[in-house]
This record gives sequence, structure tokens and C-alpha cells, in this order.
Amino acid sequence: MNLSGNTILITGGSTGIGLAFAERFMKAGNTVIVTGRREHVLRKAKETLPGLITHASDLTKESERIALFDWVTANYPEANVLVNNAGIQQRFNVLKADARDDWAYFNQEIVTNLEAPCHLSLLFAPLLAAQDSAVIMNVTSGLAFTPFAVAPIYSATKAALHSFTVSLRHQLSDTPVEVIEVAPPAVNTDLGGSGLHTHGEPLNDFADGVFTELAAGKTEIGYGTSAARLRMSRDEIDEYTEKMYQATKSSLD
Repeated sequence: MNLSGNTILITGGSTGIGLAFAERFMKAGNTVIVTGRREHVLRKAKETLPGLITHASDLTKESERIALFDWVTANYPEANVLVNNAGIQQRFNVLKADARDDWAYFNQEIVTNLEAPCHLSLLFAPLLAAQDSAVIMNVTSGLAFTPFAVAPIYSATKAALHSFTVSLRHQLSDTPVEVIEVAPPAVNTDLGGSGLHTHGEPLNDFADGVFTELAAGKTEIGYGTSAARLRMSRDEIDEYTEKMYQATKSSLD
């Protein structure tokens, strides 16, 4: 990936990993647009990074994803990088989940983590394929490869997004669009709720590590504990998944 001279759209870019990526892309000489649902959080991001372009959008709604695409193409037709970063994580006990009355709550994770990036990729792919060089970057998770049993829908959506990304890379292989997957480990952000990932990798170290790999031309990027998990055997995956579950299952009581 060429790390400078791009016009980049980052979903979920007002906090956490998305904002850390935005900061580094801006320092490298790119025009960066970030989206998020909360206006006040977007304003804070803009105060933190003067020159950042923000646009409020609720990506759980099909109409707003289309509106975002229309707004970007009308105002930034030179856009050549899409970073599908927005995501949420829900931890729950399947025996205690109220799937009759609260399915909308659980489905929000599927829509945010899988439906939205798939839809946006399809919307933007023809635009990006018409550029001289372009990138679709999907942020999945180490949990796409070794599921976290206490976050079953999150793990499933990230596994599905990984599969989609592989297919996308093949379909776009004869175009100028490079397809990149970033699969983070646990990173110290507020994903899933404040305090749940304080044990994770420091955010700045993670983001710096990813950008080192991007500069090296990598198209599938892990970091820390997730790096090895991208190439685990099935037996290793089962063992790792069981170990994680045993260490965290008490949180569901």
C-alpha cells in the first residue's frame, strides 16, 4: 500500500483503532475522512486531529450507508481507500439471552460487523477500481481464527468478514484495488465496554506495528498474539479456543 497521497474513508474512525489509524495516515500526508454515529465524539476527534474530516453516519442503516457513499463520491470523487473498521462486541451467555424480545440487540452486532462492511465494499468497489491505485482494508480480528466463546456473534462476524475479504481479494486481483486484512489481537480500547481490554496491546504500539507491515506491503496483518493465530492448525485452534473459554467463562455467570 502506498501510505501517502491518498483520500481515505475510515468507518468507526472517531475513537480507538480507527482514530489511531487516522492519525498515522494524516501524518503520512493523506486526506482522511472518518465516520461515526455520535456527533460529539466526532467533534472531539476533530479537535484532537485538526484537519480531520468528519461525517456522521449510522452504518446499521442501509439508507445511511448509501447516503455516505453518495456524499463521499460527490465531495471526494478522488477517494481511493476504504477502511472498514467500525465494529461492536457483545459478550453473553446463550442460555440467558432473550432472543425473543432482544434479537434486535444481538442482530446489531451482525449488521455492524458484517453487513455494513460487505455493503460498503460492494458500493465502493467500482469507484475504487476506476482509480489508478486503491485499497479496501477490512479490520477483522484474531477472533476470526480462534473464536472467543463468550463473544460468539462477534467471533462469527469477524470469521465471515475474513472469508469475504479473501473472496474480495481474488475478485479484485485484476484491478488496481489492493485488499488488505488487519486482524488485531485484544487492544486496549473501549471495544465491548470500558475496562474490558485493559490487558490488551497498547493502542499506539499496535497501530505503529500495523503501519510498519503496511509499509512492507503485507496484505494480511496480525500483531502480537494474533499474528500466529492467522496460521494455526485446526488442532491448535481448538486448544487455544478452549483455553480462552476456560479463562473467561466465569464472566458469564
